[in-house]
Amino acid sequence: MGAGHDTVAAELVRRAAVHGHRADSVDILSLLPRGLGGWLRRGYQVSVRHAPWAYGAVYHAFLRPGRGPRPSGVPLARLAADRLRALVDRDRVDVVVPVFHLAAQLTGHLRANRLLPVPSVVYMIEFAAHRHWLHPGNDRFLCLTEQAAQEVRRATGRPADVTGPVVAPRFTAPAPSAARWRRVFAQEHPGRTPVLMSAGAWGVASRLHTTARLLVRNGYLPVVLCGRNDRMRASVAGVAGVLALGWQEDMPGLMGATRALVDNAGGLTAVQALAAGLPVVGHRPLPGHFAQGARRMAALGVSDLAADDAALLEALARLTRPGAEREVRIARARQLFRAEEEPLERVLAAAAAGTRG
Repeated sequence: MGAGHDTVAAELVRRAAVHGHRADSVDILSLLPRGLGGWLRRGYQVSVRHAPWAYGAVYHAFLRPGRGPRPSGVPLARLAADRLRALVDRDRVDVVVPVFHLAAQLTGHLRANRLLPVPSVVYMIEFAAHRHWLHPGNDRFLCLTEQAAQEVRRATGRPADVTGPVVAPRFTAPAPSAARWRRVFAQEHPGRTPVLMSAGAWGVASRLHTTARLLVRNGYLPVVLCGRNDRMRASVAGVAGVLALGWQEDMPGLMGATRALVDNAGGLTAVQALAAGLPVVGHRPLPGHFAQGARRMAALGVSDLAADDAALLEALARLTRPGAEREVRIARARQLFRAEEEPLERVLAAAAAGTRG
């Protein structure tokens, strides 16, 4: 769902290839029968775009942390079981690495019932683990932080390692294209402080126009990432003083040229910003795991979570200007990427062991 899971999977595949291993990524939704995966994706997209309260209700019923009986994702995930097992057998796979919670439900079920002959190492791409990541049948879990790892160990009894977030190397290296973006900003909107606003790959946000106008009135240049939502881009482009962009491949350049990210999801874009040294301010997060992730990032001290417009402006005033507070925030965020364990090392160790960790 969305681009974050695909991007993380692609980076893990790239790292495996660099080290001489054969790897591939598979969308679990494509393994569901009769086009069910496509319907699920479209339904999720419609709900978060047009009725986020509905997704919030689903999250509360199915996914939120806590004890007590709760519906499981296993019955749905099991519909992809035969096709996954066929792929594992055909390609002589040594290890499966779920990076999406439905996939973790499937592999956990298969391992618990001895139907998957190779280890499953779950890489949790979120700061806060919701219930569907936590099937105890999986062999091992890789987590972004020690707090998340502790939650996994308590919930599953399985080993959990802290490997930090996975981002492409270009986010931690200087971005030469940042200079081009700075010229664009200076030519089209001189004298304004550029601030990145992200609506994710699908272009989903709450009161985006209101926030953009607020920033314009206070001397900022909102650079709004509308993803693949052309209707949103056209609408936002009509707000005076705003630069509206569609899907962008040059995220390192944009992050190198702007002064902060206003984020509503606590997902991969926020993680990439942390890696690139761009301060993150959560504002009006979407319901469900989006809000949970934004809260967890703020609790870790790697981002701010602005409860209202005044808090947003105060945070941006602190974090966009040069100074000690900005530098401390950037340094604290980059500590996330200095975990002792590299994800690929743990994956390869599990593959070599071939049994439960």
